Amino acid sequence: MPGTAESDGNTPLSPEELDELVPSLATKEELNEFERENILQAEQWAMSTRNINSLDPVTDDYIRKLHGKMFDQTWKWAGMYRRTEKNIGVPVHRIREDLGILLGDVRFWIENKTYAIDEIATRFHHRLVQIHLFPNGNGRHARLIADVLVVKLGGQRFTWGRKDLIKPSDTRQTYLEALRAADRDDFTRLLEFVRS
Repeated sequence: MPGTAESDGNTPLSPEELDELVPSLATKEELNEFERENILQAEQWAMSTRNINSLDPVTDDYIRKLHGKMFDQTWKWAGMYRRTEKNIGVPVHRIREDLGILLGDVRFWIENKTYAIDEIATRFHHRLVQIHLFPNGNGRHARLIADVLVVKLGGQRFTWGRKDLIKPSDTRQTYLEALRAADRDDFTRLLEFVRS
């Protein structure tokens, strides 16, 4: 069954979460490909000029809607916050509170120009990954929403190492190490990575 094995940087799914798989897939590779197609459609929606201009990515509704569009053809729980504890992320009972704090922080950073545009979007991405809102897809979701925010604020989309960050690779390892450095409040490597 896809999604059962834990690998570096991946969150294992509970048996109940695995039962919520929409299509019938046999391998992790099939799952990754199916999710990729789902995400490409969501990306087109999210990055459309109309949606960039009219929707606010720094809201609970948008965050859930984007995740839903990214995974609605793959998982029945797409767009719903996780209800199980994971190997990463805040305890389940803190998800909404920590997200509310993050959204307030991001609004403050934007209004007060606390950081440059790239750093605001990068910090938003990092904290979303840290909170780990959903059963799966948190990194992909946080990368896409960071892209949406940076474009909305007048910047250019991030390049994220110009590689697939799903499969194990040196680029994925660099990304994970940059996230871990950001956990220690050192954003230098992550800021470099988003533009590499």
